[in-house]
Amino acid sequence: MRSHSYDDVLSGPRKRKIPEVPAEPGLVVEEPGSGFCGAVVRLEYGNAVLEDRHGRHRVFPLAPAAFLLEGKPVTLVPPKAAPKAPTRSASGSVRVDGLKARVARDSRIWVEGKHDAELVERVWGHDLRVEGVVVEPLDGVDVLADRIAEFGTGPGRRLGVLVDHLVRGSKESRLVDGIKDENVLVTGHPYVDVWQAVKPASVGIDAWPSVPRDVEWKVGICTALGWGEPWEGWQRVLAGVRGFRDLETPLIGAVERLIDFVTEPDAE
Repeated sequence: MRSHSYDDVLSGPRKRKIPEVPAEPGLVVEEPGSGFCGAVVRLEYGNAVLEDRHGRHRVFPLAPAAFLLEGKPVTLVPPKAAPKAPTRSASGSVRVDGLKARVARDSRIWVEGKHDAELVERVWGHDLRVEGVVVEPLDGVDVLADRIAEFGTGPGRRLGVLVDHLVRGSKESRLVDGIKDENVLVTGHPYVDVWQAVKPASVGIDAWPSVPRDVEWKVGICTALGWGEPWEGWQRVLAGVRGFRDLETPLIGAVERLIDFVTEPDAE
């Protein structure tokens, strides 16, 4: 029977494993052949660029056991790439890439007009496609009660309604107060028009001009700012909106509540 010492002699000396160390910028190592000691500045073309305390740079190959770290041999390897931060949609939510739009729900979100619908699409379009929510223009709250009756709400068939100028004592607030349906949620913002819910700085102005009550608001705005016709003015406004940060908080909160309402589990 062979002894353990005989086995060790036959097997020869065991090789010591050289640790691999990520070459993070700032890591101080020594190249033993030259005695050059410095901090890792960067990696390029399979080499490590080191900088010593005098600011001098030297380039050394990333060979196995080519460096000393605290006096011990190490193999420098490229650091692992940091995980990419999740990309965000215009609304600030995590963007879901490669996901097909969900089949549209029976529930809907209604907004007063075309401009409101385009603005909601610009900021929340990604979220709405993920959730399968369709946004439709209502063309004014005067027809809201009749449209709700025609739609036929119920469990799994909810309506969220976004209303302009929803302030106490306004015509809009009086119409909304008459809606008594647990499957309908009406939210709104205090601005005369959805244009005004866009921050002035985002469209390159200091403030939204005051418009006399006897002048149509959009016409008065375009006249005061030299924006031409209202359709031309709207293109300026929409172009200034890149994400939720370009909108005033009341509009953001109103739309977010509607999306939550029509996508709650019991709204399926």
